[in-house]
Amino acid sequence: MQFISSTSNDKIKRTALYSQKASARKEDGVFIAEGTKLVIESPGEMVREIFISESCLAELESQKGDLHDKFKALAADLPEDALIKVSDHVFEKISSQKSPQGMLAVIRTLSYKKEDITKGNALILILEDIQDPGNVGTIFRTAEAAGVTGILLSEGCADPLSPKVVRSSMGAIFRMPFVITPDLPGEVEALEKEGIACYAARLDAASEYDKCNLTAPSALLIGNEGNGLSREVTAAASKGIFIPMSGKTESLNAAVSASILSYEAARQRRNV
Repeated sequence: MQFISSTSNDKIKRTALYSQKASARKEDGVFIAEGTKLVIESPGEMVREIFISESCLAELESQKGDLHDKFKALAADLPEDALIKVSDHVFEKISSQKSPQGMLAVIRTLSYKKEDITKGNALILILEDIQDPGNVGTIFRTAEAAGVTGILLSEGCADPLSPKVVRSSMGAIFRMPFVITPDLPGEVEALEKEGIACYAARLDAASEYDKCNLTAPSALLIGNEGNGLSREVTAAASKGIFIPMSGKTESLNAAVSASILSYEAARQRRNV
């Protein structure tokens, strides 16, 4: 196991950039997973390096429990130079958290194609310009739980490989196929031509969410937190869908809307 005690180390400086800049992550084809549980549950074949602080390692070794055993199993499958112990002040340099847990992994980015999210009886979430990283991460987490087959994102969405999205996804980012597109209206039109019914979530839609048939290949479109779906994307979808609301509430959180619609589709598909 290597030991690094200087923040001027080139590996440390480059890793710190991964937490700060999407361009650095894209250039090297990696992203950051931070937090003991998230790192330990990372797929071993995707892990390039693991950084662990002195205090975190000491705590793990003193516990000798489930987390310790899982960490040892993960570390055993990595090349020797891929496990790096760092001093606590060095770990603070590479961490994006105010109170770091002391474990961080550099993960190789998986590359998905459109075919990866449209195969079989597809259930796709389409996100247009979702700005909040917490919303994007929560949508990934819920999508996996509800059986969504993949996510299509506009370029205006929060970077799905940013540290906050990865943390919010609670590991779903490792397993949920996703594609980022510069032409969302065009992709929606293409899905329609492939026989995948696209449902634009909007308040003026004619069909309530539990009255739509979501058992066939479907895509659920969720718009920006403040502005909803654009006219172009809405026009490209063949169907509209809405969630009835009581009281004076004008709209739902984007992640909540995605969750309701995804689980309605899951409910319908269980009963087929």
